[in-house]
Amino acid sequence: MDELKKIIRDVPDFPKKGIIFKDITTLLSDGRSFHRMVDLIAHRYVGQHIDKIVGVEARGFVLGSALAYKLGAGITLVRKPGKLPYKTRTVSYDLEYGSDTLEIHEDAFAPGDRVIIADDLLATGGTVAAVVKLVEGLGAEIVECAFMTELEFLHGRERLPAGKVFSLLKF
Repeated sequence: MDELKKIIRDVPDFPKKGIIFKDITTLLSDGRSFHRMVDLIAHRYVGQHIDKIVGVEARGFVLGSALAYKLGAGITLVRKPGKLPYKTRTVSYDLEYGSDTLEIHEDAFAPGDRVIIADDLLATGGTVAAVVKLVEGLGAEIVECAFMTELEFLHGRERLPAGKVFSLLKF
């Protein structure tokens, strides 16, 4: 894991002064490392009958698509308002600097579908907590919330379903 962590670039003072941004694009652009990261996460779910991966806009689409392919599952997208063409369910949530809204197609799941919510980073947990509400509201079973990276000092996993959070790389 240390090998993968070293590939992620620190960008000081982004998006504002005092923040050290974990830039995953360096890991994504390295084919060998990207492949290894996807394999390590996907291996956790082999044989668990996963119906869908839920990819959270926008970097969650990258991880979610790769996991869906690897596991033979479908992918469902959670997007910002106005980006999905069919009838949607909406959730609004608070951020440390304001609020945001996400949407999912109302027919995204069959009753009882087993899903993994996938995103690149677990920070404060607000975004994925909102996605959990959307997914559960549509009758799907959340197997786990899977992240490429986690900023442990922000305690985001405390806002998510207990025992259903996995992060490959922790900072």
